[in-house]
Amino acid sequence: MRLCTYSAEPGAPRLGAECGGAVLDLARYSHLHDGLRLPADILGLIDAGPDAWRHATELCARFAAELPTHDLAQDAEAGLAYPGDRVRRHAPIVRPKKNIFCLGQNYAAHAAESGNPPPTTPIYFTKPPTTVIGPDEPIPYPQGLTTRFDWEVELGVVVGVGGRDIEQARALDHVFGYTVFNDVSARDLQFRTSQWFKGKSLDGTCPMGPVIVTADEIPDPQRLRLQLSVNAVAKQDSNTGDMIFSVARIIADLSAGMTLEPGDCISTGTPQGVGDGRKPPEYLKPGDVMAAEVERIGVLRNPVR
Repeated sequence: MRLCTYSAEPGAPRLGAECGGAVLDLARYSHLHDGLRLPADILGLIDAGPDAWRHATELCARFAAELPTHDLAQDAEAGLAYPGDRVRRHAPIVRPKKNIFCLGQNYAAHAAESGNPPPTTPIYFTKPPTTVIGPDEPIPYPQGLTTRFDWEVELGVVVGVGGRDIEQARALDHVFGYTVFNDVSARDLQFRTSQWFKGKSLDGTCPMGPVIVTADEIPDPQRLRLQLSVNAVAKQDSNTGDMIFSVARIIADLSAGMTLEPGDCISTGTPQGVGDGRKPPEYLKPGDVMAAEVERIGVLRNPVR
């Protein structure tokens, strides 16, 4: 499934699924067909567990089969489904339950461009929920706080089944799905101390989306192309195969002695091509537009304002 959080005027953000160019309201469609009501938000669906996920998948397949006979205008009037270009997409998880777990220097070529040897253990930091914004939302330029505002396309992982001390061999069984993160960073704040938190935590510096693709559709997260452009000029182009620590290794390591919970988000690091590693360095400015893309997930666009 390709799950999104959408809104159609008027209305609050709701759980949707992209099906054949349409956005299906899973909760309303489930209630209509089964007398059941799936949760109306992604965190609720994740918390509902694998049976609910399977039910949602079946609903998507049923709707896709019916779509050629559907009148989407009537569906939209009923709030069941909408043409994809008629809705606004938000961050799939509008407000994460806790800080997003992030990795630093997890791509070999990125570590090299930073002038550092590859780390021998994962480097972790977090970004607070207040950093999260959705597709097409503007990233506030922190005037007076930084002159080194930088981009980082990253593969995001959303935990579906919680656990502690998870074995690496079974770690991917705990994944609900994958998304795109852009770990926008204020480098001067990031590097003024050994703790990166402040430079990674300014409001609006964690665009997320446009969808969460469920794990059954991406069986191998280590074979995905990542790209990022600024004003349509390519800046990053790599593959998750260059990760030093794989998604499975990250989950196993992060969960050692520390419980991961359903809905937790992990941003797995960025490849080479960041602005700070260029010669001469390049940084974002108001008016720039970034497009961050991960293969099989989609493109996440955000302007800087």
